[in-house]
Amino acid sequence: MTILYPSPIFGPIHSRRLGTSLGINLLPADGKCCTFDCIYCECGFNTDRIPHQKLPSRQQVKTALEAQLIKMQAEGTAPDVLTFAGNGEPTLHPQFPQIIDDTIALRNHYFPQAKVSVLTNATQTHRQPIFDALTKIDNNICKLDTTSADYITRIDRPHTDYDVQKIIQQLKKFGNRCIIQTIFIKGKHQNQSVDNTSNTYVQPWLNTLSQIQPREVMIYTIDRETPAHDLKKATPQELQAISQQVRQLGLTCTVAY
Repeated sequence: MTILYPSPIFGPIHSRRLGTSLGINLLPADGKCCTFDCIYCECGFNTDRIPHQKLPSRQQVKTALEAQLIKMQAEGTAPDVLTFAGNGEPTLHPQFPQIIDDTIALRNHYFPQAKVSVLTNATQTHRQPIFDALTKIDNNICKLDTTSADYITRIDRPHTDYDVQKIIQQLKKFGNRCIIQTIFIKGKHQNQSVDNTSNTYVQPWLNTLSQIQPREVMIYTIDRETPAHDLKKATPQELQAISQQVRQLGLTCTVAY
């Protein structure tokens, strides 16, 4: 079963990439809101997950987050990271910049050693308030699965006028203030290969990483059930080989199997 996350706070959970993560879901608990409809999304397809509840308000998020941080402090459980993730694209929340400010203030008060992270598909980074908010956090983790417009159309399936070259230009503005997150998968969808582990996809992606110069690159493969059922994990050997090429560019690269 694909999953949906409670809102506005869930966890803490163990993240393969981030450690002990307290999740912040700015989207409804009963559905999915995203500018992508990725065939590998653990939350399922958008059309199968239409929400009926409202977005949590800024105050609801702040109150729930503070209550959970107080509870964790009393229990002696320290989060490594406060992560904006959940049921879709967090930057779609109309008060995302203000919620980021609230979260940083609460983090500084209760667990100043914890990092604030956002998992984003980067589709809203052209909006200056969103861009500015993402520059304030510790881990601005932006998705870039490939530089191929055709692959993005088939696999990430944007619901907006997505121009990968424009997204890359926005990511270059972040530079070392962003982390690039890329999933590598294999298998098929609708009888077409979705394998992006070959040089056909990897080399243009590497060239783009050289231009962006991110602080870090996170590569991973599917870990949970996906709504498209013929997908397969990239192998550890394939991910390690790709990570070595990233490191040869002088960039830090982490791998999650």
